[in-house]
Amino acid sequence: QVQLVESGGGLVQPGESLRLSCAASGMIFNSYQMAWYRQAPGKERELVALITSTFRTTYAISVKGRFTISRDNVKDTVTLDMNNLKPEDTAVYYCNAMRFTTGEYWGRGTQVTVSS
Repeated sequence: QVQLVESGGGLVQPGESLRLSCAASGMIFNSYQMAWYRQAPGKERELVALITSTFRTTYAISVKGRFTISRDNVKDTVTLDMNNLKPEDTAVYYCNAMRFTTGEYWGRGTQVTVSS
């Protein structure tokens, strides 16, 4: 059974940093594309960043240069380092695992709130 468990969310002030982690289990981690999505109140879920099984990365324009996604295929984790956080980054952040042959899986999410 595939499980994705996010951690690291919290309340920070604008300009501060936060690290989100997602621990995966029940899957062949290194064969999956991993991603972070977020959903703010009243808005649709949007892609924040993704990293392929070959370590290629893609970022939303709104976070490019501030956020960094990485993966550890030994620990089966994916991390999102978020710097210079802004109030508009406030959302629930979800970990996503996708492989074309088997479909995709979601974590339950972790809340990130950026407020002074």
